[in-house]
Amino acid sequence: MFDLGKNGFKLGGTFARSALKKLGDDSMAYQENKRKFFHNFSVKLGLVFGKIPLTPNQWSLASLIPAILAVYFLKKGVFLEAGVLFFLALFIDWIDGSVARVVGQSTAMGAFVDTIIDRYVEGLVIVGLLFSSLPDLFIPVRGWILTMLFGFMMTTYVKASAKEKGIIKEEHSGSFLNRAERTAVLGIGILAAALNPIYLTYAIAILAVLTNLAAIQRILIARGAAGARKA
Repeated sequence: MFDLGKNGFKLGGTFARSALKKLGDDSMAYQENKRKFFHNFSVKLGLVFGKIPLTPNQWSLASLIPAILAVYFLKKGVFLEAGVLFFLALFIDWIDGSVARVVGQSTAMGAFVDTIIDRYVEGLVIVGLLFSSLPDLFIPVRGWILTMLFGFMMTTYVKASAKEKGIIKEEHSGSFLNRAERTAVLGIGILAAALNPIYLTYAIAILAVLTNLAAIQRILIARGAAGARKA
């Protein structure tokens, strides 16, 4: 009985590691295909908006305006406008990188500013949710919001920390839930709240779970990369 349980535990652990590796491999393939598609679209976007006399950093800063307005509408419970403004902020943030590449103004400082503004846009909207009147789901909705905020921060921090320590050199670590997916789910949830606020609570709860699982996955990927380098 003891040996069977021990073997079963080992089998379960092997299966879990295999499933995680498969998820990571599938995620990396998906991310590669997604990068190719959006790269082509980004070039076209840069050609159009590069004609407007704004620098890439000015485009980045401009994305804060609709994000702040989205917070106002979230507080008022006007979710349709809040969702549209949130997606507008994400779109403007996308423009800055596209313009920088097309006009040849890509710099390390510009990428740094873009990353910081990304966090402010996400943080502003998530904090704005704390002031919205949303229904609870099993636990108070603020618990879900704070857990989601933690997950958003950790998925980004884990990758940044792994790169800083030289563990992972690639820009993308193969996580199944990157920024595009996180913000898309959140934005759709905000729009859906115009029909019924419970839909936004569902989106928040889902992201609270998935973002933290994605952070754990990135930790395991970094751990595996560190082990491979030692070997």
